[in-house]
Amino acid sequence: MTGLTELVEHGQLFIGGEFTDPLGTEVIEVISPHTEQVIGRVPHASEGDVDRAVAAARRAFDEGPWPRMGLDERIAVITRIKDAFAVRHEEFARLISAQNGTPYSSSVMVQALAAMMVWDSAITVARDFPYEERRDGVLGPLLVRREPVGVVAAVVPWNVPQFTAAAKLAPALLAGCTAVLKVSPETPLDAYVLAEIAEEAGLPPGVLSILPADREVSEYLVGHRDVDKVSFTGSVAAGRRVMEVASRNLTRVTLELGGKSAAIILPDADLEAAVAGIVPFAWMINGQACVAQTRILAPNSRYDEMAEAFAAAAGALRVGDPLDPTTELGPLVARRQQQRSLDYIALGQEEGAKILTGGNRPPSQERGWYVEPTLFGSVDNSMRIAREEIFGPVICLIPYEDEAEAVRIADDSPYGLSGSVWTADTERGIDVARRVRTGTYSVNTFSLDMLGPFGGYKNSGLGREFGPEGYGEFFEHKMIHLPAGYREA
Repeated sequence: MTGLTELVEHGQLFIGGEFTDPLGTEVIEVISPHTEQVIGRVPHASEGDVDRAVAAARRAFDEGPWPRMGLDERIAVITRIKDAFAVRHEEFARLISAQNGTPYSSSVMVQALAAMMVWDSAITVARDFPYEERRDGVLGPLLVRREPVGVVAAVVPWNVPQFTAAAKLAPALLAGCTAVLKVSPETPLDAYVLAEIAEEAGLPPGVLSILPADREVSEYLVGHRDVDKVSFTGSVAAGRRVMEVASRNLTRVTLELGGKSAAIILPDADLEAAVAGIVPFAWMINGQACVAQTRILAPNSRYDEMAEAFAAAAGALRVGDPLDPTTELGPLVARRQQQRSLDYIALGQEEGAKILTGGNRPPSQERGWYVEPTLFGSVDNSMRIAREEIFGPVICLIPYEDEAEAVRIADDSPYGLSGSVWTADTERGIDVARRVRTGTYSVNTFSLDMLGPFGGYKNSGLGREFGPEGYGEFFEHKMIHLPAGYREA
């Protein structure tokens, strides 16, 4: 399996549930990070297109049937969307790999089937969610209702486009909201498959629009006065800007931002199991994942042994064409990301860290935006390569003296998104997990369960996705005071 055999072109936008001509003439060219050739073209949505999409969503929410349907009716539509992912998951995976360089073997699970799991898990959460509850108030009986927040602007990145879209659209739509999905200009092609699925599933007019556009148009959408809620995934800098722009209208915001997560290996850990468990999730999506375990904390007592094992495992990763099923690490999404990683590799050397493996463009790849899987040793947590999110295949191995220092190093970060601990003593691992200030943590594994809350502490974001906590982000709360002595008939 190699690159896309034909240029993928779309001439329309999906606005209000139907494909329609764009108002402007600007075009997005999708570039393969493997061949550096154009593999697709789609319209670039304009501010006028945003106005059309938001107006359609506003009408659908204020006047249309979707928020007024019974939950079972909405679940039936969302189930059809979920089922279509199972049928078309290979198509999703192939398009995403071609656009952003994720190895196809990973795209099938991380990009496509995981998105299907998000849709499915949201259905499970929606069935059990407390939409109304009775309470005994200080002044009398209360009825507390949760009602859909309204029009949602969902802004997703290029690294896991369908997974992050599902994380926003599934709960928003099940809640009865309407949505405008803004997709990245690097990865717009898979969004057209989602649009086809949504159209076939029977969403009412206006409920969903999908717009490929750059950050300027994103900013216009986020600041739109008829948007009630923004759900954003991206960088910390972009998240701050989203919050600033949305605040002008007091628009509610959920932000899922960056990470610099630490995998703590305790002295009693099974090293073979730790390496096998950490490496795929340190270099996942070619290092372009917010939850990636980019700091590996190794005890001084076993540091040399662990350095050798991780360097060998990283150096053995197969680098190449992302659409080759045997590839384990593909190219970065864009030339700018390649250069960013190479700049950080140079910086790490200047700071005094030692390259244990990698550090260059792979000699096997004459073209494409590739960087070798790179592991730095002798890293101090104060170095920039240990503190800043590189978003590339560059990992830090950091020594520590005892467990208290390991927890301190893990916490000594502006981020708090993910993390893991590896130990022969599960109870000891759970104790470490309780002490590290981060939103998601794993003991002797790496996992992200869609029935639990996902999100970050500190600069890693605001609010939560997944589980009832994430579903609840798409509701307003209403308190209704009932007459004293009222009893439900």
